[in-house]
Amino acid sequence: MNGLVVIGASYAGIQAALTARAAGYAEPVTMIAEERAPPYQRPPLSKDFLLDEISAQALLMHDEAIFSDNRIELCLGDRVVGIDRTAGRVVLAGGAVLDFERLVIATGSRARRIAVRGAELDGVCYLRSIADAADLKARLGHAREIVIVGGGFIGLEVASSAARLGKKVTVIEAASRLLERAVSPVVSRVLLDRHVRAGVAVKFGTAVSAMIGDGGRVAAIELNEGVRLGADLVVVGIGGIANDELAIAAGLDCTNGIVVDEHGRTACPGIYAAGDCANHYSRFAEGWIRLESVQHAQDQGRAVGLAIAESHEPYDSVPRFWSDQHDLKLQIVGHSARSDRSVIRGAIEAGRFSAFNYRQGKLVAVDSINNPTDQMVTRRLIAAGISPTPEQAADSSCDLKSLLKAGNKAVA
Repeated sequence: MNGLVVIGASYAGIQAALTARAAGYAEPVTMIAEERAPPYQRPPLSKDFLLDEISAQALLMHDEAIFSDNRIELCLGDRVVGIDRTAGRVVLAGGAVLDFERLVIATGSRARRIAVRGAELDGVCYLRSIADAADLKARLGHAREIVIVGGGFIGLEVASSAARLGKKVTVIEAASRLLERAVSPVVSRVLLDRHVRAGVAVKFGTAVSAMIGDGGRVAAIELNEGVRLGADLVVVGIGGIANDELAIAAGLDCTNGIVVDEHGRTACPGIYAAGDCANHYSRFAEGWIRLESVQHAQDQGRAVGLAIAESHEPYDSVPRFWSDQHDLKLQIVGHSARSDRSVIRGAIEAGRFSAFNYRQGKLVAVDSINNPTDQMVTRRLIAAGISPTPEQAADSSCDLKSLLKAGNKAVA
């Protein structure tokens, strides 16, 4: 009998297993990974790995000894095809069956596919796995005209990398600005300016209607208004979809991911979910949300591991994201959806500033460009529910750390 089975061996699954062990969980632990590659870091795939500045070996998250030292059996290249929650067992693609007392579903997410004519052509690529990244890196070496579909994090990071390689790059974004749902308008403008200065063309308010092929390979894309752009390589980055099919088939509650509580517990006793595939209530978003970020996966995975070891500590981390584009490091803390006011701290022209985003007078998120100091203090402010006034936030001489010392007192 396996005490704990973890489906998925990336940030959330590994963190859950290691935390459970560290908190005293003594039963057998088996981790099942569909990919054959040992667990690896994903953020560098669109940046350093594409640019050949980091090797596949350097991407590995842990030395393999960490699994044996913690008595975790890591099964690579195995795929779970079914969960029998009543009997407490998972079924593998080869027919093997594993019993469990506790189960963690950490299956992550996958790239959303584009549904247009010609989407199956050779040269239409996605970036999610190390295999995707290796394929894309090889194709970049020969490509001349690259179209990026989607002005989100993945698309912009790939655009940055391709521009550094001297490629002609065009980004197609359906919205009116870059990262529209993630950052303030001023940060969008700064990012746009930097991409344009690097030679990247950006087209807003339009979408791809078809991929045009030549001999089975993509040669151009067609936009909604009928305009055609040459493209011998297309990279699609239009968001992710939760890998929750196993949970749905098992009868678990799923709405844009597997619904979990603050400990990562599903409604079925003994079954947990964490990371990209999980949907949880966040006081910072003031609603239910599914997050795709490394820090979220690790923090939620930790909460799950503690719950498994009966050492409960609710997941209540402030959302955090980061993205490297050209020479800009974008860091985001909080959740800015529905923010109604933004003020700037620092100098935009100096390339080092932060946008403080408010909703009904409350600080809800801070977007920083090359300004990690603001990120550290505002993360603590948002977590504590302390809001500097917009005037204080905009005043670089105001010591934000001093506001923390006031505890939960209202800021005048």
